[in-house]
Amino acid sequence: MKFQITEIEFDFTTDDGEYELQPSKQEQIIDETIGQIWDADDEDDLVEEITCATGWCVVSLNYRHVLN
Repeated sequence: MKFQITEIEFDFTTDDGEYELQPSKQEQIIDETIGQIWDADDEDDLVEEITCATGWCVVSLNYRHVLN
């Protein structure tokens, strides 16, 4: 299935909670993710794909299915 991200929120803190990614970098990652078409089996797989691609955990997202 194909998904297009319409809204997304990441956890931009490190595991120890001591470092947070700069706001300009956060915005860049969000902008690069929104609107992009992702190929995934289901919503859980979609979250995993985005997490692996960006290196940041997804907190929440909204998407729409893309039909060919």
